Amino acid sequence: MTSPAVSFEVFPPKSVDASFRLWDTAQALAPLAPRFFSVTYGAGGSTRDLTHDSAHVLRRTSGLPVAAHLTCVGASKAETLEVADSFAEIGVTDIVALRGDPENGAPTFTPHADGFADSVELIEALAKTGKFTLRVGAYPEPHPESHDQAQNVEWLKRKFDAGADEAITQFFFETETFLRFRDACAAAGITKTITPGIMPVTNWKSARNFATRCGASVPAALDEAYAAAIRDDRHDLLSTALCTEMCSELVSEGVENLHFYTLNRPELTRAVCRALGVKAQTSLSDVA
Repeated sequence: MTSPAVSFEVFPPKSVDASFRLWDTAQALAPLAPRFFSVTYGAGGSTRDLTHDSAHVLRRTSGLPVAAHLTCVGASKAETLEVADSFAEIGVTDIVALRGDPENGAPTFTPHADGFADSVELIEALAKTGKFTLRVGAYPEPHPESHDQAQNVEWLKRKFDAGADEAITQFFFETETFLRFRDACAAAGITKTITPGIMPVTNWKSARNFATRCGASVPAALDEAYAAAIRDDRHDLLSTALCTEMCSELVSEGVENLHFYTLNRPELTRAVCRALGVKAQTSLSDVA
């Protein structure tokens, strides 16, 4: 089996302890020579400065590409593009362009009065600058705000037509979920790369709750398997085995890139990557 290229998502720290966890995650995963680290962006830009600083430090210490998340929420067009420029100034020219979740737990997204109406408008504006490699989100199962899966595919095509270079999917639990989505995108004329988002399960209860909120279906067999694994103290062993199996199946189906949601806990992600034959190539030399 050909080893896949990998990338990793981390989130910016909000405390000293969390900072050490982020840098430990970077130290553990950077030797696997990822295509990039992506750094998330809090709702309403709530972690804007932390995202900027984390992206800067990761870029400087690892020497690897860093993709900073950027959303439309809670900011004018000028303010959003100013943030994008601030990323470019520190050498971060990869951006994950997203609409972002509704502010303050609102049921629907309401654009800022002077802001971008949706992710497509944001992508168009960023693409016109010519400064960035643009990645976007994709949903292999119906987004909670979409009518059906066909609408998800249509929106992804619009994002690519607006200038996006690559899509990264929401996580899922079954290989067929991604493969069906990939086929539907191909049928719609989408030819650019769609990278599956993979989340090694570090805590089943949390992962299941998150899946419910974002519209990812949970096979009943997983509830049963994790109940038994937790009882027998085999949670991480089960997670590693299931995630490795799914990733192996994806690679055998022609998937070349995998993007891991690490939750700043690298152990399971590293174990899965090693099982897939992703070998250490580089090391961090200057972690702050």
